[in-house]
Amino acid sequence: MRVFLAHTPEMFAGYYGDRALAALRRHAEVVRNPGDTVLSGAALAEAARGCQAIVADRATPGTAETFAAAPDLVAFLRVAVDISTIDVAAASAAGVLVTRATPGFVDSVAELALGFLVDLARGVSGHVQAYRRGQEPAGQMGTQLSAATLGIVGYGRIGQRLAEVALALGMRVLAADPHACVSNTRVLKRDFAEVLAESDFVVCLAISLPETRDLFDAAAFARMKPGARFINLSRGELVDEQALAAALDSGRLAGAAMDVGRAADQRPSLFLAQRPDVIAAPHIGGMTPEAMEHQAMDTVRQVAALAIGKMPDNAVNAAAALRLSRLKSPAK
Repeated sequence: MRVFLAHTPEMFAGYYGDRALAALRRHAEVVRNPGDTVLSGAALAEAARGCQAIVADRATPGTAETFAAAPDLVAFLRVAVDISTIDVAAASAAGVLVTRATPGFVDSVAELALGFLVDLARGVSGHVQAYRRGQEPAGQMGTQLSAATLGIVGYGRIGQRLAEVALALGMRVLAADPHACVSNTRVLKRDFAEVLAESDFVVCLAISLPETRDLFDAAAFARMKPGARFINLSRGELVDEQALAAALDSGRLAGAAMDVGRAADQRPSLFLAQRPDVIAAPHIGGMTPEAMEHQAMDTVRQVAALAIGKMPDNAVNAAAALRLSRLKSPAK
């Protein structure tokens, strides 16, 4: 079978890599994105003409236009957990299989959260910037993490791993997640409002759903402790960015850190990222070789399964994937 790898050179270096590409080529003929532009719609379908599968990075959407214009396409494989930019209904209507990767970035994101916590607590970035400007920064009183309370909103795999790290530092840890069972007896389950009111640091790790859009709005920030810090490592749409800016302007919050936002590719919005009381990173939470290769290799295994007529793991719409019959008969 032929596979179109949609990654631009930048995305390939950060989220696929040569080892995964070599492994993919053992199972299929691979066609690379010929340019440095993210493809979508009819342009993606045209570039993938003659290919039975598209392996798509998180920046490459799966639109109804693509599925309608790609008669050869059998499967659309996302090298990420998030499939919010894939029109699964349109793929299903066209008989195209959609798959996703499994979370391979748990440790990577939790470690970035730890870095944000230390930086917010001790003002490291501000001191570094002053020295680089040739200035001698004044020392400032910091916050000792072992004496602070961490509130985790969204107690999935990353939240659980971050809780372990925070507990090892001696922090008091609260968790808010109506759907999660908190089995660690050292983590105190609280409702959302209680976590906001009691925490010195609040980390957003909630999943993005229609009901969680703008979860952190003006009312949420008003409930937080005066002088608390806020970290977003989930999705930009969970935060009302104007409300966050207002909370920082008013002094209600002492600082914020973010790896995501509402700019392109879920990156932090510039008007927040450039503030001196904000620490921002360009969506790098999963950018470690270990995390990258984990998810890339998921797609290699999925292509390997498709090549022998098997339903791959992590299929999203298996029942609707009628075009799979064009490959070998599914193995039992």
